[in-house]
This record gives sequence, C-alpha cells and structure tokens, in this order.
Amino acid sequence: MDDKLVASASTATSTDATAAAADFRWRVLIWLLLGGVINYLDRANLAIAAPGMIHDLGLTRTQIGLLGTVFAWTYAVMQLPAGWIIDRFGAKRAYAVGMIWWSVATWLTGVVGSISGLIVMRALLAVGEAPCWPTSAKITAAWFPAKERGFATGIWDSSSKWGPALAPAVLVALMIAFGWRSLFHVTGAIGIVFAVLFLFLYRNPAQSKRLTREEFAYIEAGGGGHERSLTTAPIRWRALFASRSVWGMIFGYFCAIWLWNIFLVFLPLYLLDRFHISFAQLGIYASIPWFGGAAGEIAAGWIAKKLVDRHVATPMVAKRVLIVVGAIGAGVCAAALPLADTIGASVALMTLGLAFIAATIGNAWALAADIAPSSMVASVSSIQNFGGYFGGAFSPVVAGFIVDRTGSYSIAFIMGGAIAGCAALFYWFMARNTVGQPADAV
Repeated sequence: MDDKLVASASTATSTDATAAAADFRWRVLIWLLLGGVINYLDRANLAIAAPGMIHDLGLTRTQIGLLGTVFAWTYAVMQLPAGWIIDRFGAKRAYAVGMIWWSVATWLTGVVGSISGLIVMRALLAVGEAPCWPTSAKITAAWFPAKERGFATGIWDSSSKWGPALAPAVLVALMIAFGWRSLFHVTGAIGIVFAVLFLFLYRNPAQSKRLTREEFAYIEAGGGGHERSLTTAPIRWRALFASRSVWGMIFGYFCAIWLWNIFLVFLPLYLLDRFHISFAQLGIYASIPWFGGAAGEIAAGWIAKKLVDRHVATPMVAKRVLIVVGAIGAGVCAAALPLADTIGASVALMTLGLAFIAATIGNAWALAADIAPSSMVASVSSIQNFGGYFGGAFSPVVAGFIVDRTGSYSIAFIMGGAIAGCAALFYWFMARNTVGQPADAV
C-alpha cells in the first residue's frame, strides 16, 4: 500500500473523474449499515416487547419510559470516554468490542424477570452501544472525501430507521411464536456473529487490498484516506468544550433527540392505545414511518452532495441548511399529530415527521467531520451525541408520565415538536465554524 501513498499526490488531479466512478468505498458502507440495523434492532426490541413485559411483569408505561431513560442517560455519559477511546485506539477494535458487549447484554435481557434486572441490562446495553455511531463517523471520514460524507452518512445512519422499520414485522412474528424473551435472544446472537466477522474482515483505506490507487488518491485529495489518532491532534481534547460550534451541536442535538426518543419508545404503544389495532396489525403500521425516516435521510444526504457538486453551498453550509429544514419540518409534523383522527393520517404524519427528523440527525453526524479536526472526528461526534442523549434521556420518562397522568399523548407530541424545532436555531447560529478558528471561541 506504500506505493499508493507515493502516487496519490501526482495522480489526484488527473484521476478525479476515473476515481469518482470507482465504488469500493461505497461498499464499505455495508458494514456500517448492517451494524447500525443490528444496533437499532437491539434498541427497538424494548418497544415491541413492551406489551408483553407489561402483561407478564406488571410494568407500567412510566417504567417502560424509565427503561428508555436509563439507556439514554448511560449512553450519553459513555459517549465522552467512547469518543476518546476511538480516536486514541482506532475505530475497528472499538466497534467490534462494543458490539460484542451490547449483544451479550441484549441476550441477557431475555433472562431477567424484574424491573431492577431490566434496568441493569439496559444500562449495560448502552455502554456497549456507545462507540457504534462515533466509530461510523470516523470510518466515514477516512473512507470518503468531504463532499461525499453527507450522502455516505445518510446511507449508514439510515440504519437507525431500517432497524425500527424491520423490527415490528420481524420481532412481532417472533414474539407471537416464541414470546417476548425470544426477541432479545435472537437479536443478541446476531450481533455477536456480525462483530466477529467485522473484526476479521474490515480494513482501513491504507490497508485495503481491494482499493485501487486511483480511488485512494481521489479519497485522499478530498481530505480522507487515513484514520488519524489523537496523537496527531492539533488541540487538546478538553479544548473542544471551548468551541462555540461544539456547544451548538450539543444543544441542537439535544432538541432533535428529544423528539426522536419519543418516537423510538412510544410509537407502537401510541398506535395500540389510540386506535386499538390488533398486535398483528401493529407489525405493519409501526413499520411504515421508519421506512419514511430512512428514505428522508438518504434523500437529504443526496441533496447535500448535489448542493456542493453544483457549487451552491460549501459542504458545511449545505448540511446546516438541511438540518434547519428538517428540524422545523419535524416539529410541525409532531405538533400536528394529535389533530389526526384516523390511523392513516397519523401514520402519514409520523412518516413525514420521521423523514424530517432523520434528515436532521444524519446531517448532524456528517457535520461533525466538517467541524472537527480530522484526528478528532469521533471525539466531536461523541460529544454531540452526549449532549443529545443526556438531554433527550428525559423525553421517554416525561412522555410516559404525561400519558399515565392525562391518558393522552397530545402534550408529549406538541412539546416534542416545539423542542425539535429549536434545533434549527442552535445549528444555524452556533455550529458555523471549524474547531480552533478565532470566531469559534465561546
């Protein structure tokens, strides 16, 4: 691979057209896409298993919300060490070890039979899942030039919608046939197998034997090609908290994840409680909005790339514009949801709302690679994720409390929509500059 590095500088300009047509870098996204689907199957199985757990274990909806909150708080706190570990020791090992950890925790969730045991398992799940998204962001920064990262991120981050989209159809069938505990056993086993395959088969760009010199030169010319560690970082890790842009990402992601967590935890229960559909029908209706989320995120990533290709905006500005549009659109759809009187109208609003919030989240992850130094992409990504999930952790338990006290989801969705809309303000007015620039100081 050394000859790739020598040839890259001299061939970057002349091979742009040829390298852009090469597609091996896009195949690498299969790892991230499948890993993300497994990640979200292991999160979404709680929402599907909730009716059975309520019946068998005597849990309340507030306790179901509490399980979501425990996961989110633990996940948030673990983002800070996870980002540092990834940037220090490499994405590959962090990703594989994390997946094995969370898959074992998932499997064990199907064994415990008390609320205290479930709380412990959701906390352990969060510890293992913490490195997944920051490692994906770091791998994307290494494998893609800057102008393609929004589209690439939209593809792999759409896994967070494909997972919940597939979960109702697949997991409801498992639950009907074998009970709610089987959901955790099956999804946990799948994760362990995938992690072992990733550990043995994945390679960084500079180590890949299937990446051509031309494609490597194209990636490198766009700012990728190498996975850099914290040993080459231009600033100290703690200095990231002196960045105005980083704080804008923290607050903005808090607003987006608040609404996201309400959908993730309560979407199936909302459809059951509001429209009294059968459990078999739930497998269809609860899947549709997540397909909309996946489509919306991929479309937003594609639009971001086109805006850059046509010189309408820089990569950073293109992502920020789409974040603003997505946050406002998601807020409007969520606030309008209580006004929908039919299941068709409700599913349509959920589908559109998830498409908008997914576009916001996907571009937020891609934005981290534009704002962060190349050696600190995982750290900035994880700090953003920390802010989102530390604050967003409140939303499931708050929503569950509101539903238990009022018997209605209206206030929870209206409040969630208003908070999501505020993400537009933070990303547009604060997340504007690369870390380290004079204008970026708090």
